Amino acid sequence: MKKIAFVAGTSGLIGMQLLHQMIKDNSYDYIISVGRRKLALKHEKLVQVIGDLSTLKSWDLEEKLRAEDIGGLMFPLVDAIQQGKVEIHAFCTLGTTIKVAGSKEKFYQVDHDFILNFAYWTKNQGAQRFLVVSSLGADPRSTVYYNKVKGETEEDIKVIPFDYLGLFRPSLLLGNRSEFRMGEEVAKIFMKPLVWLKLAKAIRPIYDHQVAKSMIYHANQVKSVKVEVILSKDMQNFKG
Repeated sequence: MKKIAFVAGTSGLIGMQLLHQMIKDNSYDYIISVGRRKLALKHEKLVQVIGDLSTLKSWDLEEKLRAEDIGGLMFPLVDAIQQGKVEIHAFCTLGTTIKVAGSKEKFYQVDHDFILNFAYWTKNQGAQRFLVVSSLGADPRSTVYYNKVKGETEEDIKVIPFDYLGLFRPSLLLGNRSEFRMGEEVAKIFMKPLVWLKLAKAIRPIYDHQVAKSMIYHANQVKSVKVEVILSKDMQNFKG
């Protein structure tokens, strides 16, 4: 049986790492990147479908794939998905900040609504497993708005009956972002030394490639649980 990965948030730090790692290994036969705009990246395993993420739940996958078709290469993939002849894993790395989004409302739309849209849509396509990047401290009862939204998103995804749901809660991310985030850069200066301190493993910064590698690893393991929380300290075992 062929294996397909749906990935949302591929223009971001972890999403781009996921793409590169999935392209290099043979875990997945096809990678379907879902986003608002196309990436400057091409590979025979990669298919990019784009559109307005606020309407994602109503996207017609067959229509999207056929629009990207070149010489009929997508026809077998469309048929395999429709006939349930593929194993589908969905990876969501969507996320922003209030400052970048412009308001709490727009932040909530990206970090909650868009993620839920992607979860429901991929479930409708036949996805058996869903893996999403949340955040250390995610809690729907938190007084910190960022953590509260992350916690609410986790709880709402749990309602969707995936065979397996992986909730990844990284600490401060280290890597090369395409956008500058002043708060993160200042935090990195003070927290980066913690990378080498074992006592601070639970909160020390984590590299983007470690999160991506951990997600791929857990997606392809036999699981006896329906919902699993993977903490930052556990993801740091993946050196990459």
